[in-house]
Amino acid sequence: MIKKIFLSLSLICGSIAMAQQGNASPYSFYGIGNVNNSGTNEYKAMGGTSVYADSIHINLNNPASFGKLKLTTFSLGATAKFYDFASDDSNNKAKRQTLDYIAVGFPIAKKVGVVFGLTPFSNVGYKINGQYKNDQNQLIKNSFEGNGGVNKVFLGAGYEVTPNIHIGIDAGYHFGNITNEAYRNIANIGDGSPLQTVSRELQELNYRGVSLKTSVQYTGKFKQYDWQANVTYSPQTKWSNDNLTKLQLVRLNQVIESQTIIDGNRKITNPQALAMGLGFGKEHKWFVGAQYTFTENSKLADSWNTSSISSFENSNKFSVGGFYIPKYNSFTSYFDRIVYRAGIRYENTGLVLNDKAINDMAVNAGFGFPIGRSFTNLNIGFEYGSRGTKTNGLTRENYFSMYVGFSMNDLWFKRRRFE
Repeated sequence: MIKKIFLSLSLICGSIAMAQQGNASPYSFYGIGNVNNSGTNEYKAMGGTSVYADSIHINLNNPASFGKLKLTTFSLGATAKFYDFASDDSNNKAKRQTLDYIAVGFPIAKKVGVVFGLTPFSNVGYKINGQYKNDQNQLIKNSFEGNGGVNKVFLGAGYEVTPNIHIGIDAGYHFGNITNEAYRNIANIGDGSPLQTVSRELQELNYRGVSLKTSVQYTGKFKQYDWQANVTYSPQTKWSNDNLTKLQLVRLNQVIESQTIIDGNRKITNPQALAMGLGFGKEHKWFVGAQYTFTENSKLADSWNTSSISSFENSNKFSVGGFYIPKYNSFTSYFDRIVYRAGIRYENTGLVLNDKAINDMAVNAGFGFPIGRSFTNLNIGFEYGSRGTKTNGLTRENYFSMYVGFSMNDLWFKRRRFE
């Protein structure tokens, strides 16, 4: 048992350095980057819905479900994402890999379950190049690059009030840094030769803050169907955000002059969010759920990362998904025990550029492969989606993701009769 706990904690600590390389979207510049809120791979494959809860999977977006855990569960997930960007004058491709989450959950009493772990809360990762000629016929090249993100380490607990009602709370500490760089280079001063000195604006942002998430889960029966419903609420919190911005002159990759233009701190808003979900199905056979999520993203206007063409509005997300198991306890066919999952989601992200709302739509599919006769399973999923638009001088971002995760289950804390 001690070795298992040590391995889990080592993986959590080691993942911090990996949690900041998972994005290539130009839209990640704004606010705190692209926020990750799809949960573990099992739920991501169901359109990101979090209404379903059982006793062997960790549902990161629904802390009330922690009270249902019957076994110690270790969850780990990673994603490979491929981007295709299209604008009026260019097409580009990119790919990223990231560790999505690491979490450990266990029942500490008959009606209480606890989960802790770490996940990238948001990611920033973009690189944009452009050029133009000024009035002096000089060729000017501009380059914009950003990377980093905000991580979340969390501890949550769920409690069974009655066999039909569970409540839960999740407390998180957020930390991380984001670096934005803007280069301006005169590549041709008019006679075919470049200017050796490059100007660079270097912005370093550091974030620190807390978050809370509460939820209520209902499980019941109506005729021959099993029903589940949940409500999740995250109140608004304030984060501390340091900004150190320097204007530098660079020659041959060496900084020859540097001037600090911003060295300040401000409180930014982590906006409140409300999610409501409802679903029905048959135990160990199938389930279909739908969820609506409202996030007050208009409060992101107090972020350092805004521009004259950007604004924020409240976000609305709709998701539908579910699973099907041909025969969960089959002894003759492995394929009958596979969990088949699918889902779809549509989101108004809250970001507005050039008076155009940036929307995000995706379809998901996945499979849960049981390992042996235990409750441990390998979860593989796929996502295809599109964000943004080519109109109003913007970029349409098509993406395809492949994600894999493990949900490993064991009895860590049960006293054995024989050693």
